[in-house]
Amino acid sequence: MSPVTTSYQPTRDGILDVDVPFYDRLAGDTDGRELVERFVIPIRSGRAWEVPAGHLCRVITPEGAQAGDFNVWNRHNPRERLWAARTRQLQGAHVTRHDRLWSTLPYLRPLLTITNDSLEWYGVDEDGARVHDLLGSRCDPYVNRILTGEDFDFHCHSNLTRAVLPYGLTEFDVHDVLNLFTVTGLDGDDRYYMKPSPARAGDFVEFFAEQDLLCALSTCPAGDLSVPFWGPDARDPVDVCRPLAVEVHRPAPELTEGWSTPHTAPYRGMHGMTPPSWSDRQASRDGEG
Repeated sequence: MSPVTTSYQPTRDGILDVDVPFYDRLAGDTDGRELVERFVIPIRSGRAWEVPAGHLCRVITPEGAQAGDFNVWNRHNPRERLWAARTRQLQGAHVTRHDRLWSTLPYLRPLLTITNDSLEWYGVDEDGARVHDLLGSRCDPYVNRILTGEDFDFHCHSNLTRAVLPYGLTEFDVHDVLNLFTVTGLDGDDRYYMKPSPARAGDFVEFFAEQDLLCALSTCPAGDLSVPFWGPDARDPVDVCRPLAVEVHRPAPELTEGWSTPHTAPYRGMHGMTPPSWSDRQASRDGEG
């Protein structure tokens, strides 16, 4: 087998290099941080919330395994939002501690950096699966109708849609997700598969907000993914559905001294186009005469 080279590699130091000691200090100082907000998202529902730049946010499985579909936007500009495809290329199809979620063009900068992950131990299992994936998208009522011929209003897409309405967003703003606490992979035929979540009560993923964020999370109607939701063996998995909890923390001020929100991508090349000018227009008209 010929060697494989990762495609997206920087040619010099830059924003792809993570200051590991900085993020590890943030993760380690649990006594110095201040709890700003805490809430629980019930089963088969969703909620949106804000995380100010420079704050930490923790998503928790308080009662045991439960998949969570996560969306994130720039709080002041929802056109800047998670770009799952580019994040897969820059970080990987599954993310964990020190990985970042990247935003859409033309911004292309970190939205957040993962500072802690209690499931980091899972690694790669015997099937080649990993946890916290960017491979699959959210379940939705449209595909449910195609697969089952029935309507169901509590898929992650619908949960997220309802969650963001108070912030002036709509179904068109809901985007491809980070599937938290979800174990997934691609089989030998390159088809997506899911396995039961390994999360236990108290497991969590924590991230640092690199800019002012609007986040939204759905407690997946498939619960811990141990029961088929579609197909010949499917049944309603409501008995394996559990809530998720969210905490927002303000770290000790000295830990973020010198940090600032990343700048947007510096490209300003106009895609090879030159804007028209008045002098060019006049010259053209003079030439016609």
